[in-house]
Amino acid sequence: MKVIHVHEFGGPEKLILEEIADPKPGTGEVLVDVHAVGVNPFETMMRSGTYAMKPQFPWTPGVDGAGIVAAVGEGVSAFKKGDRVYIAGSLTGTYAEKSLSKAAQLHRLSEHVSFEQGAAVGVPYATAYRGVVHKAKGQKGETILIHGASGGTGLAAVQIAKSLGMTVIGTASTDKGRQIILDQGAAHALNHGQKDEVLKITDGKGVNVIIEMLANKNLANDLSMIAFHGRIVIIGSRGNIEITPRDIMARESDVSGFTLWNVPEPDLAAIHDAIVKGLESGAFKPVIDETIPLADARRAHEAIVAPGSFGKIVLKP
Repeated sequence: MKVIHVHEFGGPEKLILEEIADPKPGTGEVLVDVHAVGVNPFETMMRSGTYAMKPQFPWTPGVDGAGIVAAVGEGVSAFKKGDRVYIAGSLTGTYAEKSLSKAAQLHRLSEHVSFEQGAAVGVPYATAYRGVVHKAKGQKGETILIHGASGGTGLAAVQIAKSLGMTVIGTASTDKGRQIILDQGAAHALNHGQKDEVLKITDGKGVNVIIEMLANKNLANDLSMIAFHGRIVIIGSRGNIEITPRDIMARESDVSGFTLWNVPEPDLAAIHDAIVKGLESGAFKPVIDETIPLADARRAHEAIVAPGSFGKIVLKP
């Protein structure tokens, strides 16, 4: 099978297309014929060596994908050959024609959801659901501000918050990004940093929930526009920031954060149960920015970190 290998840390040029033998599923494992691969920003940092987790070489990136079950190992009863699935975790990496996963890392994919959309589910929707539902405990009638709402995780958060009956404010850096946010159900789409407009929309009270994708840039401003008893959930950060703790004290607000890798398995199972239902009902509809051939994975890594990107970039084996 064809697979992307990384043999040393570096830039996108380190993503090399190679040929290896097909993996075989062991006990509790499932082999999937991959029809689409979801590309995530953290994979670019792992490739460059700047991420907290360091891979062993040769390394095949990717934890998200979608396809058809090719074979199942001993003890697997939840799936059979021919099932449509989305991949939310891989033992061998998903930047490949075939991927090996634990059975618990696979989830059923509805017939009306494309493989490209299925590949856009794993990390973005699980992260967004964990943030909006489990950590922020978003409620019907509340107002939520989602920073970077035009990205894959941001758009997932918009759809999830909308399904809860929340009023959604999203931010993006381009007119195109802001229009996509509105198209996905947000009530308002703003440029980054429009604190006065957020306060105007909320009659000066501030928002109940903020989902923060870049805390090192926005957190200080977030603290000054969160409502009394509001909740800020940090999903991403790329550096340090100076804040005024009294802003938290005065509003009796909560600031929390998480990484998807630390979510307990029962919580992760509940998250994906909810995602599967959302996909089946049509409440969750992953937005695809661009589909790129697997052999051109380098271009995908360049595109996903480029300013103004929206939705999800998908590789096609």
